[in-house]
Amino acid sequence: MFYIILFFLSFTLTYIIKEYALRNALLAEVNERSSHTVPTPHGGGIAIVFTWFLGISYLYFMQEIESRLFYALIVGVLISIVGYIDDLYGLCAKKRLLAQSLVALLGIYCLGGFQELNLFVFTIKSQFFTNIFAFFMIIWFINLYNFLDGIDGYAGSESIFLALAGFFLFGGAHFLVLIAALAGFLIWNWHKAKIFMGDVGSTLLGYNIAIFTLYYANEDSYNFWIWIALFTPFWLDATLTLYRRFKNAEKLSIAHKKHFYQRLVQANWSHAQVTIALTCLNLLSFLFILLFKNIFIAFVVIMGLHYAIIKFIDSKKAFV
Repeated sequence: MFYIILFFLSFTLTYIIKEYALRNALLAEVNERSSHTVPTPHGGGIAIVFTWFLGISYLYFMQEIESRLFYALIVGVLISIVGYIDDLYGLCAKKRLLAQSLVALLGIYCLGGFQELNLFVFTIKSQFFTNIFAFFMIIWFINLYNFLDGIDGYAGSESIFLALAGFFLFGGAHFLVLIAALAGFLIWNWHKAKIFMGDVGSTLLGYNIAIFTLYYANEDSYNFWIWIALFTPFWLDATLTLYRRFKNAEKLSIAHKKHFYQRLVQANWSHAQVTIALTCLNLLSFLFILLFKNIFIAFVVIMGLHYAIIKFIDSKKAFV
């Protein structure tokens, strides 16, 4: 019953925010990076944020979430506030990075640090190096989620999948809270979207995934690779696209439409088709993780699958 209430709370709040944005002309304008063609209300991520923090606070009160995880996730309030300010007024990259750095440090502190990084052939146990890695990973996840929140239902669907997979593999009522918060919003965000998530929501989701990855890796170092494998469509898209743009000597601060999902839209795929394709890819990756008990083999197979998909996308819309 609790999760149903959260779902309807997110659904109702998203509707209220949408109507308020329409009345006050708080619209995401069409620009060089946009995959939409008409100005659309934004800030719907506020509903996700409010429902999420209310839900995990209730879990903490009921002692259904571990304290370290709860404190680390609560730190996400800060990145949501910064994201909302950025949605309204626009912040320079330096201020955003400063806020993200603070949030990353606080999150790592609340988790008790990142214990070890298992690289299969050897394991890094030095807290100095593992915490530096965790710091940059959190910042990258925050930003890449923002990059990949560009078409209807895409970022929300990925997060629901990760929460479902996390609940199936590890348990934890916090995953159900996240699903409820996202599902209520996603009804309004599905193609054609009536409202967008905005940085207030996307940056929080990226932060949450980073914290889940580190928290469960602290329980078992191989869990790090489970999360990385599940998250492959997003981190690979963002990382490879950034590398390709750097290799082409492009100015990285300039808006672009070269991510995999954007190029599929340019190849005349609808937003819904791209999001459904992402869901199918996610399910295949999850199946490989279940089939192969050795996470290294599963990860290699998943990377091979994504390589084939990258070549397919390149054939549909070349990276130029």
